Amino acid sequence: MTVALAHEISGPRTGAADAPVVVLLGSLGSNRSMWDPQIAALSDECRVVAVDQRGHGESPAPDGPYSVRDLSEDVLALLDSLGVDAAHFVGLSMGGAIAQWLGAHAPRRVLSLSLLCTAAKFGEPQGWTERAAASRADGPESLADAVVARWFSEGLAKRDPEFVRHYREMIASTSPEGYAACCDALADWDFTADLSRISAPTLVIAGEEDPSTPPSVMQVLADGITGARFEVLSPAAHVANLEQAGAVTALLREHIAGGGYARGRRAAHAQGMTVRRSVLGDAHVDRSVAGTTDFTAPFQDFITRTAWGDIWSRPGLDHEMRRLLTIAVLTAVGNDHELDMHIRAALRAGVDADKIGEVLLHTSVYAGVPNSNLGFALGKQALADLAEETTETARDSGTEEDSQT
Repeated sequence: MTVALAHEISGPRTGAADAPVVVLLGSLGSNRSMWDPQIAALSDECRVVAVDQRGHGESPAPDGPYSVRDLSEDVLALLDSLGVDAAHFVGLSMGGAIAQWLGAHAPRRVLSLSLLCTAAKFGEPQGWTERAAASRADGPESLADAVVARWFSEGLAKRDPEFVRHYREMIASTSPEGYAACCDALADWDFTADLSRISAPTLVIAGEEDPSTPPSVMQVLADGITGARFEVLSPAAHVANLEQAGAVTALLREHIAGGGYARGRRAAHAQGMTVRRSVLGDAHVDRSVAGTTDFTAPFQDFITRTAWGDIWSRPGLDHEMRRLLTIAVLTAVGNDHELDMHIRAALRAGVDADKIGEVLLHTSVYAGVPNSNLGFALGKQALADLAEETTETARDSGTEEDSQT
């Protein structure tokens, strides 16, 4: 069951209804005031929703344990209550885990992700289990010194002890059960295998001096999420949005304003081109690219991103099955040009000719004999051409061997 999250909404005085929505999700032991620098800066152009996760700040702290799914569904319930269909999500540490979950499980609600000082897996479960027990026994006060020491770099702690003391008190004042139950959630969190499911444009920001989620840990996110942009800031420890407020805010502004969208399109195009070449072959793709004009370029970009970068890249069906389905559909609609191309590509890729024949036979029952007859004719010619190519290749290879002897 979800809980009603305490939150603060800031936004432009004019045009608020059309302004992009940005949801800020904080770390374990924080409340929404940790985002004050970003709230002040982003609310000039965005509708900013800063959130207290369950068990934190002014939000309820039901008995645990919690899961990251619980925390994420709280956020979705909040968006529903605000009438927000989709938003840009900015998450730090535990908030970053929530953002990852939303990116994979609620993609239609996610315009972009910004993941700060977070991880696909936060170490081993035992450490979190011990921290949860300490919070339930003695409260977060007993953990505050050790936690705040990881939040800020040593240099900042020496320069501004009052600043650090303020955030120590934030940690210490967190609900003991809320803190512990969120530790339970992080103990069970391992999203490594699901990162590839995230399709939203993603910005990953690490702190060079962060002992909790160092750049090497965050590199896993950058590598696992297609097209993710990776930035490392220094000096910055675990709560980089406070220690490097200006740099973080500038990166968020750019990403939310559209830089992330453009990068996402470029990444989808690159992924699509790789798959397109693997399915159709370099020669065919090179001819298509060479023949592209200003008039046809938008279509080439569209088909590369959507057909090849999205549909052909999905994990649900392997490429052989997709090849056979494509042959069946093209046979059914009578598209002889595309059908010829895909039969030849399938044969060159090693698809058994008998399987293609079975597909054409099956299609003849449901799509008509004339269409399948055309498919068999194209397949027959493709097999003959392939056999001739193989013979010529063998003959050329033998000639080369003779010349070398």
